[in-house]
Amino acid sequence: MIKLIADSTCDLSDEILERYNITLVPLSITIEGKTYQDRVTIMPDDLFGIIEEIEGNITTANPSPEAFLTEMKKAVDDGYNEIICINMSSGTSGSYQSAKIGKELFYEEFPDSEIKIRVIDSVSMSHGTGWLLLKSARLLEKGATYEEITDFVETYKFNMKHFLSVDDLDHLIKSGRLTNASAFIGKLLKIKPIMSMKNKKGVIVAKERGRKRVLEHYVREFRERVDLNITDFVIIGYTSDRIIAENLMNKVLKETDYEGKIYIMQMGVAVGAHVGLGAISFYFIEKDHLKDGLMKNEIKQLKEKKDEMIKIISRYQNKK
Repeated sequence: MIKLIADSTCDLSDEILERYNITLVPLSITIEGKTYQDRVTIMPDDLFGIIEEIEGNITTANPSPEAFLTEMKKAVDDGYNEIICINMSSGTSGSYQSAKIGKELFYEEFPDSEIKIRVIDSVSMSHGTGWLLLKSARLLEKGATYEEITDFVETYKFNMKHFLSVDDLDHLIKSGRLTNASAFIGKLLKIKPIMSMKNKKGVIVAKERGRKRVLEHYVREFRERVDLNITDFVIIGYTSDRIIAENLMNKVLKETDYEGKIYIMQMGVAVGAHVGLGAISFYFIEKDHLKDGLMKNEIKQLKEKKDEMIKIISRYQNKK
């Protein structure tokens, strides 16, 4: 039997966790001197209800190796002989390293054990990791083997496409979840930046004026990039405003040919502490690991503007 384990930043809903028996190892969150366990002693709405009033920085801490070890041992006691542990990008969190040490501790304690344990760096954040976990669970449900699931995750994790837009970059800058260059650019732009993942860290890849344009960007890129052979579901994430997520879902259904499942899930406390209120995200598998970046998107937007102007000018030139 195969057991799926993850750190709490995967942000999968309680319904999904319960259905597929996925175990979460929580991160710790410290707010004004008091420490909580993500989704155990503090829930997302608890944080978002007070986040604007919090004085000082909110800090998060990785689960300890012992915490992962405990869950691995518990899985074995429950009859599982194969364990797959998928963790947040090692470029943004130490959870992956903690899980690896937890695995080493397991084999130190049980040197003759035949239990298989695979710890995977998702190179993703939030529901990007969650997408890989949910896909693994769905494959497992249909009879996929341990090797088939781990090979899938290791192969397709590099095609996991993230889009994230926030109302305020301050939380991401303070936490170091953005590269220094992207943080600097984002502060200068003073408009809504759109982030993705590059080299295991968050980077700004586009900028748009207003929430409506952000959602249009998501849908346009989705049409161009999505691998429909693999993407049988997408995940839309939000922090404090579910209506924005529902608006994005409706645009995808109305403006694309996509007919798969769309999950709307709230971001958890550990992730929410870094992205703040009003965040909206979108996750799917892209056909190729297409290049993405601020300059590329700027050139693309300029070309679209020129094409629009050519149509306008042509109308006048054709007038008699």
